[in-house]
Amino acid sequence: MTTRRLGAKLFRAIPALTLALAGGAASAAPVYWTDWTGADADPGRGFIGNGSITTASTTLNVTYTNAAGIGFYQSSGGTNYWSPGLPAANSPYTSAQVDNAPSDSDIIALQYAGNQTLTFSQTVLNPVFAFVSLNGNGYAFLNQDFEILSYGAGLGAAAPGNNSCGHYGCGSVTKQVIDLGGGNIEYRLIGTGEPHGAIRFTGAFNSLSWRSMTSEYWNGFTVGVQGIAPAAVPLPATWLLMVAGGAGLLASRRGRKTDR
Repeated sequence: MTTRRLGAKLFRAIPALTLALAGGAASAAPVYWTDWTGADADPGRGFIGNGSITTASTTLNVTYTNAAGIGFYQSSGGTNYWSPGLPAANSPYTSAQVDNAPSDSDIIALQYAGNQTLTFSQTVLNPVFAFVSLNGNGYAFLNQDFEILSYGAGLGAAAPGNNSCGHYGCGSVTKQVIDLGGGNIEYRLIGTGEPHGAIRFTGAFNSLSWRSMTSEYWNGFTVGVQGIAPAAVPLPATWLLMVAGGAGLLASRRGRKTDR
């Protein structure tokens, strides 16, 4: 009985330990924002932008594609439309979940209605999507739910809008959930006034896709992540030996009982 109990406890403990290790590797981290680089890589009307995100443990690539084209692209210098980023407690881009606003002037400014996609070279955790001046437009994310973390409606406004106004002024955002049928749901970010803020997609992602609902010049965005998805946790060799030993003992004990 003692050997059986030990073996059963060991087998039950292995999944729990594996999940504990994986959960620790996926713990919350500061937001690492995209460093957009270079120029438009699409030779035609569309736009392809490339960048990288450097986390505490690795560097991954980010690719943005938009067949309709964009308004403009800042990958080196220019106006910092992400101001105010400080003080962090009042920024329209920070919240209890996001400690730091985008740190430089990198931005992709949109102009046309249509579909677009962000692709990550590695699976990322909890991507954070920051936006500027989402007035006269909206973003519709297909089958990708999000939470509104913050926006700048002015100090003293109701949470999560109780932050300083953005570069172009104050505004608010709401989320609309539209059932398109066939198992497809569209999660829409709708702006009123001059909203600047941040939303977050909780979970692990290789890409994000959405459509700009109207043509409006201009509204802009960038993206950051809170971590990289952990690799599969291998079963340590010592655990394998213990499992094999326990199974051997159980087989030996059963064999002795059969002989009797």
